[in-house]
Amino acid sequence: MPTEHHLMTTYGRLPVAFTHGEGAWLWDESGRRYLDGLAGVAVNGLGHAHPAIVEAVCAQARRLIHVSNWYENREQEALAERLCAVSGMDRAFFANSGAEANEAALKLARLHGHRKEVEAPAVIVVEGSFHGRTLGTLSASGSRKVQAGFEPLVPGFRRVPFNDLDAVRQVGARDQTIVAVLVEPILGEGGIQIPDAGYLTGLRQICDEAGWLLILDEIQTGLCRSGAWFAWQLEQARPDVMTVAKALGNGVPIGACLARGAAAELFHPGQHGSTFGGNPLATAVGHAVLETLDDMRAWDRAATLGQRLLARLRERLSGTEGVKAVRGRGLLIGVELDRPAQAVMRLALDRGLLLNVTAERVVRLLPPLILSDDQAGLLADGTADAICEFLAS
Repeated sequence: MPTEHHLMTTYGRLPVAFTHGEGAWLWDESGRRYLDGLAGVAVNGLGHAHPAIVEAVCAQARRLIHVSNWYENREQEALAERLCAVSGMDRAFFANSGAEANEAALKLARLHGHRKEVEAPAVIVVEGSFHGRTLGTLSASGSRKVQAGFEPLVPGFRRVPFNDLDAVRQVGARDQTIVAVLVEPILGEGGIQIPDAGYLTGLRQICDEAGWLLILDEIQTGLCRSGAWFAWQLEQARPDVMTVAKALGNGVPIGACLARGAAAELFHPGQHGSTFGGNPLATAVGHAVLETLDDMRAWDRAATLGQRLLARLRERLSGTEGVKAVRGRGLLIGVELDRPAQAVMRLALDRGLLLNVTAERVVRLLPPLILSDDQAGLLADGTADAICEFLAS
């Protein structure tokens, strides 16, 4: 059997390799079937081998996979128009990943600051956040785990607690270099942390009063997973800049930085770019993803299914010693335990279930939006069984 001998040791992989998938199911090399409760970490929102995505990939690959961004790109233009229509934004820049989309957003923040004659612009970010693994985005992230060993970090970030509007105001009052706030509407890698109602609208108000950009990282929360097209729409706290990726390509690498108003006019030719970003293949698939999500009203499905999963998990885990909280919004669900819980991943795998653990103690579910009611029941019960076995041991 092939080994990982020639791969860099960047991942702590579980002992399984998949050969194919269909819907919410994956099959390994021995033919065993697994229910996918992780969706490639919120990537495969439409599951595996979705007919619309397969057709989009094949049809576009037969015509044109890549051309340089020196030329007009009709597939890219069509996706930008559709994304702006559902997001309330004005313009899009396409990249290959969420980290690259966030890098573009941070560059917009600096351009905005320099336009305001701020010599060294700074961005407020939050503890527990995760924005990527490039030097800029890991510096913006609120996790020492992803930063450790890569110092010196990129300067220009001021960190505050998540869900704390007073802390944002206090930093702004004493630091005249602040030009933007960057935050995830729900902390994903930080453990499915959901802010109080009014947090995003409070940030919107603070940014409006100070002349800052509100930048929302919707890479994990966006594209219907939270129960709306984008999580900010649950509070009507429209950002100036928003980043998306993950589910936009359903597995084909693509990210986008969206902006509106003055922020949408900051970039000029030569200031930013990408060799592969927004190529015809990726953007044609992105367009098919948006059409399919719209046709199935995926935001409604995520909200309904999320409530069903939460109710079942709470029922199964109520009163279980070691379970601190069961929380979620849409199909972003976390079960927080009172101890490090990485072992739950292997116990779930043994049951034919894929999930992961984030923030060390939070069992995280990010299932595909096409999950059936029966599959949701299997996912909730399998997760509860794995957690109970882990806590009992």
